[in-house]
Amino acid sequence: MRRISLFVFVIFSAACVAQAGPAFKLEEVMVPVRDGVHLQTVIMRPVTQWAPLPILLLRTPYGVLSKVPDPLPPNLREFAKDGYIFVFQNLRGRFKSEGTFNLSFQVDLANPQATNETTDAYDTIDWLVKNVPNNNGKVGIWGVSYSGLTSAITLLHPHPALKAVSEQASPADQWMNDDMHRYGALRESYAVEYSIMEQADKNSNTHFNFDKYDTYTWYLDLGPLGNVNLKYIHGSIPYWNEMMEHPDYDSFWLKEAWVNQLHSSPVPNLNVSGFWDQEDPWGPWKIWRNSEEHDPDNINFMVVGPWNHGGWQGPEGSHLGQIPFGGHKTSLEFRENIEAPFFRYYLHGEGSKPDFKVTTFETGSNTWHKYAAWPPKEAKATNLYLHSDGTLSFDAPGAESDEEYKQYVSDPSDPVPYRHRPISPTYPGGDWPAWEVQDQRFVSDRPDVATFISTPLDHDVQITGELAADLFASTSGTDSDFVVKLIDVYPQHAQKDDWKPESGPEPGEYRESLNGYELPIAMEVRRGRYNHSYTTPAPLTPNQPTEYSIPLRDHDHVFLKGHRIMVQVQSTWFPLIDRNPQKFVPSIYQAKASDYVPATQRIYCSAQTPSHIVLPVMP
Repeated sequence: MRRISLFVFVIFSAACVAQAGPAFKLEEVMVPVRDGVHLQTVIMRPVTQWAPLPILLLRTPYGVLSKVPDPLPPNLREFAKDGYIFVFQNLRGRFKSEGTFNLSFQVDLANPQATNETTDAYDTIDWLVKNVPNNNGKVGIWGVSYSGLTSAITLLHPHPALKAVSEQASPADQWMNDDMHRYGALRESYAVEYSIMEQADKNSNTHFNFDKYDTYTWYLDLGPLGNVNLKYIHGSIPYWNEMMEHPDYDSFWLKEAWVNQLHSSPVPNLNVSGFWDQEDPWGPWKIWRNSEEHDPDNINFMVVGPWNHGGWQGPEGSHLGQIPFGGHKTSLEFRENIEAPFFRYYLHGEGSKPDFKVTTFETGSNTWHKYAAWPPKEAKATNLYLHSDGTLSFDAPGAESDEEYKQYVSDPSDPVPYRHRPISPTYPGGDWPAWEVQDQRFVSDRPDVATFISTPLDHDVQITGELAADLFASTSGTDSDFVVKLIDVYPQHAQKDDWKPESGPEPGEYRESLNGYELPIAMEVRRGRYNHSYTTPAPLTPNQPTEYSIPLRDHDHVFLKGHRIMVQVQSTWFPLIDRNPQKFVPSIYQAKASDYVPATQRIYCSAQTPSHIVLPVMP
């Protein structure tokens, strides 16, 4: 959620193209909040200001500006044209801000003495409108990732001066999905590295110093999760300790799930997400849906594009990894045509209200779409069936099938990597930002990955809405993970047209081609112990077919004519997801090395157990 590139540190990077704009001046103040704590706050305002301006607030744990960025980064340029007083604030307990940083999102609105990110934002806004000269009394809050969270959480108790919110890639429920877990399966490498980054030192963003180049090897050699504390951090990181103490969806995580208190739209909110967000793809949709429960004024909006985490804040957004978007500069188009007009309307009173409920950049067709409702009423849930011979089709398996399953052996000592090795650390930089669009051919031929593929499509297949997998599977063990990946397979031609036989591609160019590319569209994991209850895990019955309902989130994509559709199923995804021992233990976080055992996994494809993907197909 809160990767450093996400906000202040990438937003204000010097890699931006220079562009002339208004001059600003910077002022640092310490803003008091209700319990006497003072928060480090930087105010950036135009040197020349002819009229009262609205305030645009960003709250972050990553550090605030020490000087005016020159040139202005892409994400501020459109705002600067309209005129704002920009305010950047460090959260309590980070850098010069006083208090304790808990890396926790619990909000107790019933306790007037409690302090949290909701009350800190409320008190900050109250101070700003009363103390910042020449403001017009209107405040907007925005941000990506952790700053998106601090924006979204204001919806629980908004200050009267708060007139516009744009939560972007905000987490909503850290056990159910987003940064730290996927339906209870721990996102191991992220949880370790992020917790250390934010809680090792209040005055810096600490990057863990790996003693091995390939972090896949480091995490595998680490062994059971208990060794993180035993060998390396020795109980010094509070949030990691809390995760290890609460493996199941208990009262701790239910309190952390702040979004469960949100059931209306009290302030106009522009929710923003990316189809390939490697950190928080679920939260914005959950926030949007909860806000939709009561939105009589139609002020709850959703925007989704072909972006990774925070990718809409980059210079152009013309591609992600090797995937181009048909000449569109999607990030620039979002900021110019959607984000800036949203704040302009609600904070300046100019322009018009957004004319959509949901707007998306549909991949495959590479076109923007507006929807009055989501999912569109025209979308029809259509089953795409897995067959035991490795094929994939819209025809259900018949009773005459020779075999009823496809099987593989999952070995925790040799887990399937989630991206190409060597795997760089999550922070800083590296290959982490774009791994969700990485060509999946690197695992297609592994014996512990079951692959199902369609024939080339004879027409475009447009899917718009929520996707899901309905998997019938068994394990010879007593616990297991099942990872499902829906993939768009590009046509494979003999050679690229502009390569001449006598010359061939330049070094490295051959791998960069989209010829035969296997592009992930949706990927998710389900942990067997939680198949029937998130609060009370239970062992699986060995070799007993069990139905797993696996949400694959919301998408808007066209599988083009001539492409093929692929599904991969596997039981490890490492070290993105911690290894399941495949032997039931009360807590995986307390498992011993001897608990990790190989298991035979079967994916059933019979008329009685028809594993399938549910696609919302548009006519």
